[in-house]
Amino acid sequence: MYKLLFDLVFKKMDPEKAHHLAFFWIRLASSVPGLRTLVRLVLAPRDRALRTSALGLDLPGPFGLAAGFDKNGVGIDGLAMIGFDYVEIGTITGEPQPGNPAPRLFRLIEDRALVNRMGFNNQGSARVAARLAERPHTSSTPVVGINIGKTKVVEEADAIGDYVKSTERLAKYADYLVVNVSSPNTPGLRNLQAVSHLGPLLSAVREAADRSTAHHVPLLVKIAPDLADEDVDAVADLALELGLDGIIATNTTIGREGLRTPAARIEEIGMGGLSGAPLKARALEVLQRLRARTEGRLVLVSVGGIETAEDAWQRIIHGADLVQGYSAFIYQGPFWCRRIHKGLSAKVRAGGFRNLAAAVGSAKASS
Repeated sequence: MYKLLFDLVFKKMDPEKAHHLAFFWIRLASSVPGLRTLVRLVLAPRDRALRTSALGLDLPGPFGLAAGFDKNGVGIDGLAMIGFDYVEIGTITGEPQPGNPAPRLFRLIEDRALVNRMGFNNQGSARVAARLAERPHTSSTPVVGINIGKTKVVEEADAIGDYVKSTERLAKYADYLVVNVSSPNTPGLRNLQAVSHLGPLLSAVREAADRSTAHHVPLLVKIAPDLADEDVDAVADLALELGLDGIIATNTTIGREGLRTPAARIEEIGMGGLSGAPLKARALEVLQRLRARTEGRLVLVSVGGIETAEDAWQRIIHGADLVQGYSAFIYQGPFWCRRIHKGLSAKVRAGGFRNLAAAVGSAKASS
């Protein structure tokens, strides 16, 4: 059904406009109490075997929505309604910014991938903080991660102050906080992944979060798949040294190798971060490297190329405590989370595990 809708409607629309339309329908459905309950029953079945504890949080499952879909925290409840176990909003910057000129989002249908150069378009940390402050909190309130980045016009030398400003505004509303230094669409941002820059930045954000809240807010860093292996190791070592809570791996890639989409079309699209199925192999490699380096001392969140329950399962058995997706949602539609959850439930039982947590890292243990 969704494939037909995608082929007849969404495929012919500008990708960014299609995104806004689909997101509007999700928010609309979640605003109607009876409909919200019905949709949740159909799309978000819960299995106790999938319940997950990570980052000091109790989650209904391991599968979350990666940052980028809900940049301003306007549809958290709707996204939980359709089955995401937690929602990461953002990337949010210290100041509001429109992002890059359109068109800035492109589908690579043959590759089940996307290219984006959105440029951190968002309403800024002050406005998003005000919105989050108005959200009621109950026992069923979804877990929310907040992903923060650098305002484009802020010079690299002043980046720490920009991140600290967002942290001070947003940390009190975050179940966990993510420092994004790995988007390819903000000039100079990826330079901050170098440990000489990253250490002072993460220390400053940690201190700002502690000043701004009465409780410990878990802090993670999100890294790019394009880092060399030795740089992945260096970030892992730094995270352990600083006492970070975890690492999210990986963001989009600037690479274009091995694509089915014609080269002329790739050249026409131009710059931007590639996400989706082509990241599958590298994202798994980075996860395995991080797991070996950190030996379970950090929470690892794996993202990039997860399309099926088998993809999610491979990340879990190779050491991911949590997994995230985004691009496949565009191609698979609202039943995607349901399929992931059903598939993971079957994997847990077929593997003889008492629960999902028992399966984390089991591939290494059995090898």
